[in-house]
Amino acid sequence: MPQPKFLSKPLDQMSPEEWESLCDGCGLCCQIRLQDIDTDEVVLSNVACRYLCLDTHGCSDYDNRQKNVPDCVKVTPHNIHELTWLPHTCGYRVVARGEKLPRWHHLVCGDKNRVHTSGPSMKGEIISEDDADFD
Repeated sequence: MPQPKFLSKPLDQMSPEEWESLCDGCGLCCQIRLQDIDTDEVVLSNVACRYLCLDTHGCSDYDNRQKNVPDCVKVTPHNIHELTWLPHTCGYRVVARGEKLPRWHHLVCGDKNRVHTSGPSMKGEIISEDDADFD
């Protein structure tokens, strides 16, 4: 399947719009991870950040996400290789590894919802942290 032409650019030469378009909208980066205090093991929960819209899997306050959630990480061409907790299917990580975007990615198929039907989305399987009982 044809890939976007801008993917031939080095990451740091992509425009902010090109870079942002790599987000596949799966919402997995908003999934809350829990760390065992005894073993330091990190596991994924079935809970997402309260700002993740569970209908669209987009941030409900994207422009203010880092102010709202201090440990929310902005993914950039400069830190993408350090963010090993992002899913391997993440569009940012895929491109940073020099691989082609998958067929379900909206830049390839033209359908932003395909990630939820054919990709790694957790849509319908996670709840908001506002509804979770962490005790």
